[in-house]
Amino acid sequence: MGAQIARSVVLCGVLAAAGGCNREVPKPPPETNKTPATAASTERVVGPLSEADAAALATMNDRLKNYVEAHKKIEDRLPKRSAEASPEEIDKNQRAFELKVREARKDAKQGDIFGPEAQPVIKRLLAAVFAGPEGKEMVASILDENPVGMKLSVNMRYPDSVPISTVPPEVLQTLPRLSEDMEYRFIGRHLILLDSHAHVVADYILDAIPE
Repeated sequence: MGAQIARSVVLCGVLAAAGGCNREVPKPPPETNKTPATAASTERVVGPLSEADAAALATMNDRLKNYVEAHKKIEDRLPKRSAEASPEEIDKNQRAFELKVREARKDAKQGDIFGPEAQPVIKRLLAAVFAGPEGKEMVASILDENPVGMKLSVNMRYPDSVPISTVPPEVLQTLPRLSEDMEYRFIGRHLILLDSHAHVVADYILDAIPE
């Protein structure tokens, strides 16, 4: 619910700039998480999606659904933690989950989830967001708290010593919706898809933030 309110506030700000937001805050736009056959254009921060773009993003959603289903099967097979589990026990359980996820995807490569169809659409949508009036400030904020020069690979553990950056709401509203165990994050100018439960990089797009 909090995420929906945040998206509504962002959209209202955009409409207000155009003189179209009065007293009522509009409902949050529907997320693009349908199959290619039913994906429809939807009002977003950077404008409606074309049918071709919606279909391209839907292919990513299909790949992501398969990943999350496999993720949940692995997680369900882990020993259940007690409510009184110590931090050490929690960490041990998390690292066991990480290992099993990495073993299950030992042959995974960049683009397996984002896919060749969705990647150029995502980069184009992000370019439009960062080209907006607040774009430079958003980029500066992202890069200010991000590790630069880190070598990326699918299935790598997100370094425990590196803070996980925040992502501007305009970016979250523009990209396809994720389940609660998956997150968009930035490492430098690269967009990563982080499995927050396994703490691994499930996929990434290089140079997602334009120069």
